[in-house]
Amino acid sequence: MVVLALAVGALTWAFRALPLRMSLHAVRPDTRLGRFLAATGPAAIGTLFVAAVLPYVRGDSGEAVPLVAGVAAVLGLYFWRRSVVLATLGGAVFYGIAQFLTGV
Repeated sequence: MVVLALAVGALTWAFRALPLRMSLHAVRPDTRLGRFLAATGPAAIGTLFVAAVLPYVRGDSGEAVPLVAGVAAVLGLYFWRRSVVLATLGGAVFYGIAQFLTGV
């Protein structure tokens, strides 16, 4: 089990650190590597979103109120201002407020 944890940790580090350390200015967007690197960010965000949402989907509907508030805030703020930063911060704030008010 320890070997598996070390392997996953090493691969996670490599997946995150190596693209930052590589000189990517010469990578063209229409190459395989360019497409892979362009898809890495959205894929990671999607994975984290699914991992965060899955427990709420399995639980009762009362626990989903903060999730719905946070997601609605992210989508609403992003489409209103087209700012990823504002949408992310707003989603976190609305999630926290909804969680506080519902006592989840």
